[in-house]
Amino acid sequence: MTPPAASRPPQAEGRPDDAQPDPLVDRMLAGDRRALGRLITRVENREPGVPDLMRRIHARTGRAYTVGITGPPGAGKSTLVDRLTAAIRKTGATVGVVAVDPTSPFTGGAVLGDRIRMQAHTLDAGVFIRSMATRGSLGGLARATAETQKLLDAAGFDWVLVETVGVGQTELDVVKLADTTVVVLVPESGDGIQTMKAGLLEAADILVVNKADREGASRLLTELKYMVHLHREGQQASRDLDWEVPILSAEAVHDVGVAELLESIGRHRAALESSGVLERRRQTRRTRELRALIVTELRQEVDRALADGGALERVLTDVEAGRIDPHTAIRTIAKRLRLGPAATD
Repeated sequence: MTPPAASRPPQAEGRPDDAQPDPLVDRMLAGDRRALGRLITRVENREPGVPDLMRRIHARTGRAYTVGITGPPGAGKSTLVDRLTAAIRKTGATVGVVAVDPTSPFTGGAVLGDRIRMQAHTLDAGVFIRSMATRGSLGGLARATAETQKLLDAAGFDWVLVETVGVGQTELDVVKLADTTVVVLVPESGDGIQTMKAGLLEAADILVVNKADREGASRLLTELKYMVHLHREGQQASRDLDWEVPILSAEAVHDVGVAELLESIGRHRAALESSGVLERRRQTRRTRELRALIVTELRQEVDRALADGGALERVLTDVEAGRIDPHTAIRTIAKRLRLGPAATD
């Protein structure tokens, strides 16, 4: 039976009717973890209903605090995330984990599945762990990571931990997604520290030297403190937050240094919130997402126009044959699609 108009939620202009909502979304919002997992699969597979899904959960997002854990391969990120999850759970807060892994050449899925990660949390209803494959995406994250973070947020998790695949100095998409970015290094990183300083080190809100019981840990800690100090002095005027990056040592496998890491994350969060920087960064993130969606939509519109067998496809053929140059062609295409100054010529 259709509810009376007065009892229906208000609809935005141009929105589909929500009188018959996707039951999976309702189940997820009610706490059904299986429904959450199925919705993440839809997002990973880029199914047609994803835009409507994200629209429906939008009002329930913006509450979770997202921490990115990144660093080179072999730094012990998974172990650190496992121990950090346990530390957060001791506070009573819930945790959603997105663990990004390399893509399996056989299945197309994640090489390491969530069933073999963090097994201590398997029976904990306050923890949800999802492994996802990069599927060719660069930057250390999977293409669906941002949407998955929103699903976990809407599902009511207090914290979202995003562990990247092992990254280099330029593969740092996690910085655009996380509220706090933790960069994890190991003593063996010391010899390459100069090459990393323009990437991983500058992205860090918190630096952790894991496996600190190994030889070279003290030297690396000293080098990091010196480099962070120099960077802080050089970037003083351009920073949006007066925050000195803490440099911590840890032995995650022995649960050493994890409490100190959680405390540092808490201090960084408090600094972001009290200064208003957290909201400004999230505003920037939303604007960035909109711009990316606009570009994607325009690209798809142009692709459709070029493939419809009409005048624009003939323009493409002329460019391929060398009869017209690309700059002339783009003005013709823009005029046909009513884009930019060429549309008013």
